[in-house]
Amino acid sequence: MKLRLMPVLLTSLLSAALLFGGWYSYRQFAVQEPLQKLVSSYEGVKDSHISIKRNEVTLKLDLQPGTKLRELVQYVSKEGSSAINGRTLKLDVEQNSSALLDEYWDKAMFSVAEAMESRKYTLIPAKLDGLKVQDSKYSGVTATTEIDDNNVYVSLSNGSESKFIILPRAAATMGVWNNA
Repeated sequence: MKLRLMPVLLTSLLSAALLFGGWYSYRQFAVQEPLQKLVSSYEGVKDSHISIKRNEVTLKLDLQPGTKLRELVQYVSKEGSSAINGRTLKLDVEQNSSALLDEYWDKAMFSVAEAMESRKYTLIPAKLDGLKVQDSKYSGVTATTEIDDNNVYVSLSNGSESKFIILPRAAATMGVWNNA
């Protein structure tokens, strides 16, 4: 029995295209697209991009000032649980910050780090609001602090500008906050 090369190659290519095409279509239309619609429909989300890897779902978000980040995470975790399917949810929030908000956060960072290290999370809103009392140039800055089981969410806004900081509650062994 002699095998002909062309039909074997053609069958192999067709099988591979069907297999990987089906896998890509399933991932795109059954997993990623419903999650994309879910995130985009949340109030305050201007733009979103979703990247799904084996152990992690990364949401790249552009948010409007005043968006409740903790509620967004809870909503996506609950409503998108079938798409997330045991993967860790990682947020990458685009910063529409200003020099004033960056300066405000720089002044508050030491006090916030101290509160995080000592696990006295109730001190964080007081420290952030205390900066407004110390310096009148920060009177227009709105600081919102929220907490869940995994993270502390700090939102700073000043009109159309915003800065979102996600601080993990589990202390890292070494290093600084990479998303501050």
